[in-house]
Amino acid sequence: MLTDAVELDQNALGRATHAQAGEFVVGDSKRDYERLFAAEFPAVLRSVYLIVQDASRAEDITQDAFVLLLRHWPKVGGFDRPGAWVRRVAMRLAVRNVRRERLRGLLEWNVRGQPEPEPADVDLSNAIKRLPAMQRAVVVLFYFEDRPLADVALTLGCSEATARVHAHRARRRLAELLGEELPDNGI
Repeated sequence: MLTDAVELDQNALGRATHAQAGEFVVGDSKRDYERLFAAEFPAVLRSVYLIVQDASRAEDITQDAFVLLLRHWPKVGGFDRPGAWVRRVAMRLAVRNVRRERLRGLLEWNVRGQPEPEPADVDLSNAIKRLPAMQRAVVVLFYFEDRPLADVALTLGCSEATARVHAHRARRRLAELLGEELPDNGI
């Protein structure tokens, strides 16, 4: 009886629940995937949008990341934090997309249709657009999502020191672009 209760508790822990860090912990069923999708998609979409600065591209990239999650669900579904896995995939796809678009802009004339809706802080948004892709990703994850540098590094697939360097350079560049002084107190 006691072993049955322990197994039930372990099964309950494997089902969709929120962990301390806000990550979704899941098992491997279709329902768990659906719950993870419902819980994580809006936040991942917002983060990707802040990196690529285009709503339709952000939605496409986020959908691609979740398609990859579904394809790898039998393996990823058993991870402690599958939400971190899909976020990492989405961030990498977003950074790759920004780099590709930057190169495309160098190779062809960019003809724009209707302008995107203006964000609340236009100057900050324009300054963030001028950052390199990795710095932009670090700014989004660290400042907009309020994630610790260790999580930012894990999500972007780099060391914590590299993430710290990107954050420092991004802050310095943003201060320069916005005409503000940067306090000398680290990140």
